[in-house]
Amino acid sequence: MKLLTIVTLALVIVGGLNWGLVGLFGVDLVATLFGTGSLLTRVVYGLVGLSAVWQLVPFAQSLGTADTLAAHR
Repeated sequence: MKLLTIVTLALVIVGGLNWGLVGLFGVDLVATLFGTGSLLTRVVYGLVGLSAVWQLVPFAQSLGTADTLAAHR
C-alpha cells in the first residue's frame, strides 16, 4: 500500500510538472516523448489521473490529522 502511494505521488508530480511546462512554455513533454494522441500518451495521462484520485485518500487523512492535532492544542 505504501509503495502504491509513493508511485502515485510520483506520477502526480510528473503530471504537475508537465502542466507547468504546458502553461509556461506551451510544451507538452508527455506528448512530445510518446506522440500526440498515441495510446501510450493516453495511458500516461490516465495513470496520472488515477494517481490523483488515489492521492485524495492520504490528503484527506492528513487534513483529519491536522484538525485533530489543532483541537488538542
